[in-house]
Amino acid sequence: MKIAIMGFGTVGSGAYESALAEGGIEVVKILDRCVRKGYEHLTDRFTSNIEDITGDPEIELVVESMGGVGVAREFVLKCLKAGKHVVTPNKNLISACYKELMDEAEANGVMLRFTPAVGGGIPWLYNLLRTKRCDEVLEVRGIVNGTCNYILDAMYDKGADFGEMLKTAQELGYAEADPSSDIEGTDTLRKTVISANLAFDAAIKEEDVPVYGISTIQACDIAYLKEKGLVCKLMMKAEKKDGAIEAYVEPTAFSVTSLEANVKTNNNLITLEGKNVGTQSFYGQGAGMLPTGESVIQDVIDIRDGKAQAIGSTGASGLKADNSKAVHRYYIRHDRMCEHIEPLIDTFEEKDGIFYCISKPITVEEMHKMGHHRREKGKEMFFAALAE
Repeated sequence: MKIAIMGFGTVGSGAYESALAEGGIEVVKILDRCVRKGYEHLTDRFTSNIEDITGDPEIELVVESMGGVGVAREFVLKCLKAGKHVVTPNKNLISACYKELMDEAEANGVMLRFTPAVGGGIPWLYNLLRTKRCDEVLEVRGIVNGTCNYILDAMYDKGADFGEMLKTAQELGYAEADPSSDIEGTDTLRKTVISANLAFDAAIKEEDVPVYGISTIQACDIAYLKEKGLVCKLMMKAEKKDGAIEAYVEPTAFSVTSLEANVKTNNNLITLEGKNVGTQSFYGQGAGMLPTGESVIQDVIDIRDGKAQAIGSTGASGLKADNSKAVHRYYIRHDRMCEHIEPLIDTFEEKDGIFYCISKPITVEEMHKMGHHRREKGKEMFFAALAE
């Protein structure tokens, strides 16, 4: 099979190397403005013109690894309209344009695959869809951002502060120069939307999912939770419940003996709950050049070999996002007890002018609203749901 790759950064080059190793896939065009160092021998395959790909009848499939939404969406639509299959690990694109792209692929009799978009090298979406063929998926949840997990794990092990561990994560290449997508939970949000829509044949959007990241966490939070036998992780959760989907992203405190608490460094742990199969969890590297590149080529091979993927009909279930009944007790740390917070607190401890609290049951919507409001006012606050 002859394919093209659009975007030749870490994932694009990883897909190229994985294609070479497989042997039955030839990369004939690479869309990128620059020739990546070490690939100068491929200069004749590089182009900056999308028409060199869409207009080439020998190219059957295109890998999109450009990232972002704007240009990626435009070029993927052109490829689909030109009758070319598309494989993409681009979670931003799939989360924002899922229905549009799936409809366009169907209209043109081609396939759109995005298995690497959640979990990188972990076969998460593949197994989610496989389970859904014979079972009813009730819930998906997990640690899906390696950058945040590395920071939280290092803070727990070393007693270091957030800023120090973020800098280390950047030096190691786990975090971008602008880490906001990771630490504010946006990356996890997009993976939540994709997982929930596949699991429940839904069409929820990013704005339907409350998100609170880890950018306000401090060493004192980690230390307090550690004293209580708890470990903090950034979690996604989407659950089919009472005719709706509860979906949100938030820090969560787990017992030190739990599976989630023992996910180390930049690894991921993603779990589904099936009506019949029960709990299934998938652990491993959620990103990286070769793990993600290999996952891309697995999708390419499936398309080449004619293996169908039972994605389901977008939005067919009619389920909407509704977090009004999602309730937890929370750990809350803030700088002073005020009239908005005090009625919600069950117990608290004060140390050096800082209040460490355990709340009464609070809805996810109310807790997130309070957290964002205090941040907008420049008030110190961090919270984490207490895992049941």
